[in-house]
Amino acid sequence: MNAELPPQIKNQLAQMQQIQQQAQAIATQKNQVEITLKETDLALEELGKLESDAVVYRAIGNLLMKTERDTTKDFLKEKKDTLDLRMQTLARQEERVQKRFQQLQEQLKQAMGNSPAQ
Repeated sequence: MNAELPPQIKNQLAQMQQIQQQAQAIATQKNQVEITLKETDLALEELGKLESDAVVYRAIGNLLMKTERDTTKDFLKEKKDTLDLRMQTLARQEERVQKRFQQLQEQLKQAMGNSPAQ
């Protein structure tokens, strides 16, 4: 059936497949950011339970470095802010991709309705 389709419809189908791949990539990124956000929130919660003079170690690559609780807390707050911003960006991208997919879907329905290859 694909050989019978007009070039315009083939192009729209290819665009839809590309949009689906973009949507999957965005969903994967969102999932990774959500996991990191949860870990960061948990770490901030645990740091909040500690006394200000408590010994804290932070992983930097393959090393654990001794650091101050407040320094680590500030670092995690900045990280959380960055992750929140990234989530907002991904949500906007996801929304745009979904709209574009729906537009292509409608165009494809119209084109298929007008296509003589039915």
